[in-house]
Amino acid sequence: MADWATTAFLFPGQGSQVVGMGQDLAAYFPAAKQTFEEADDLLGFALSDLCFNGPAEALNDTLNTQPALYVCSLATLRALQSELPEAVPSFAAGHSFGEFTALAAFGALSFADGLRLVRERGRLMKQAGEQYPGAMAAILSLDIEAVREICGHARAGTGGTLVVANDNCPGQVVISGDDATLEQALVLAKDAGARRTLKLAVSIAAHSPLMQPASEQFRLAVESTTFAPPQAPVYGNVSAAPLPDVDAIRAELSAQLTSPVRWRESMQAMIADGAETFVEIGPKDVLTGLLKRIDGDKATVNLNSAENLLKFAGR
Repeated sequence: MADWATTAFLFPGQGSQVVGMGQDLAAYFPAAKQTFEEADDLLGFALSDLCFNGPAEALNDTLNTQPALYVCSLATLRALQSELPEAVPSFAAGHSFGEFTALAAFGALSFADGLRLVRERGRLMKQAGEQYPGAMAAILSLDIEAVREICGHARAGTGGTLVVANDNCPGQVVISGDDATLEQALVLAKDAGARRTLKLAVSIAAHSPLMQPASEQFRLAVESTTFAPPQAPVYGNVSAAPLPDVDAIRAELSAQLTSPVRWRESMQAMIADGAETFVEIGPKDVLTGLLKRIDGDKATVNLNSAENLLKFAGR
């Protein structure tokens, strides 16, 4: 059984979605089924059907991806807590928009308010992407400073926009900006010895200055939402530190769209504060995979199926 004093819950972000996610959980656990039904009612359309049956193209639309992953992760958490009411960890974090899931999971905002915010976040990001098209790419096997330098050289060459968007783990850095500058950076990264460069299947430059129009509008949505201090420390992507109060949460969520995801530093901060076991709550196993590159000695668990959840709960 987990030692909750040293356990952290991790909530995935965009890229972890997959058609079929949550379907076995909803079939097996009434708490998960009710969570999907609640979301369908709040949104006024069958988000559950999109999660369970696709099509993938609609699920991968930023407008839908964010609420779909938010609901799937919270359905998983509610299923877990229906089996193990004592499953309250001492640490939490969410990757990019997964931070909203983490905050909702620990009472910093209501399920309905969180769903409304992530839907609005997805809508504004999609709109900003149409206004200022961009791209993102992962650079493998170069350190963060080398990638920052490459972004600087590429910007100097084009006069465009390019920044580090995600510091995910040692050897995996994601860059974000306009297409021409990003393409130049990929050439420079290869020349600098990158083992691989991989353009991501997105048409938006998340966590870059190109998201500024979305960020300004989203701040208004955040300001009008009721928050409370979280029941467990939630580590922010922007600060790579716990968000202690409502002011810190609002500042974090408002800055998030244009700021880098400091995931490696967030995990290192949790580990320094005593986290030993990391439980990823949601589809796939992206975040535990990153953690193995950050600190291979820590225990990891993936609650991405009913079978895994029952096993973790000792059923």
